[in-house]
Amino acid sequence: MTPVLATENLTKIYLGEVPVTAVHDVTIAVHSGELVALTGPSGSGKTTLLGLLGLLDTPTAGEVRVLGQAAGGLSDSERTALRARMLGFVFQQFHLLGHLDALGNVEAALRYRGLRASQRRRLAMDALDRVGLLHRFDHQPARLSGGEQQRVAIARALVTRPALILADEPTGNLDTENSQRLLALMHELAHDGAAVVVVTHDEEVAVRSHRRIVMRDGSVVQPATVQA
Repeated sequence: MTPVLATENLTKIYLGEVPVTAVHDVTIAVHSGELVALTGPSGSGKTTLLGLLGLLDTPTAGEVRVLGQAAGGLSDSERTALRARMLGFVFQQFHLLGHLDALGNVEAALRYRGLRASQRRRLAMDALDRVGLLHRFDHQPARLSGGEQQRVAIARALVTRPALILADEPTGNLDTENSQRLLALMHELAHDGAAVVVVTHDEEVAVRSHRRIVMRDGSVVQPATVQA
């Protein structure tokens, strides 16, 4: 079975007076239905790797493949189109549009899907309902708490039903109840066939994932399996 996401000898070096190797020789594969926790100490390369996996950055060496398609030879517009079709992102800093309400922020992910306005609205409302924020659909980000903004960002990531979901510390701004709800949702998304990769320092998220990939100093040191 072709992995949803695969890397081969992926390396990222930031050039400067003293070059810094942020990611070194990483080869991993993530399949449909997997929830994978990417863990390790701060500065180990997790967020850099996530950016490479999400085609937001280009590697110095190595390759990223999404559903078998190599990203290395794609133009910027082709990479953008591949991200829009296949990937959903949950950023640590949310990146919500301040002039739009919660519904509008989620709908924005569907804007280039060729859907009617009524279809976009229905799908966006369903996504907000899944993260428990349907009652706040008409609130702009400034009127939402940090945890609520995080849940809007999660709804935006899942509304397109992507094959791959990448999340950077998605429980970092959530209380215990909403962290549990999010973890259940991530399992639900994986059960529905998505591949989910989560950068996390939350041990409960890591332990309840299907697999843990541990990084240190830019390298994978433990591609261990953990009990879901």
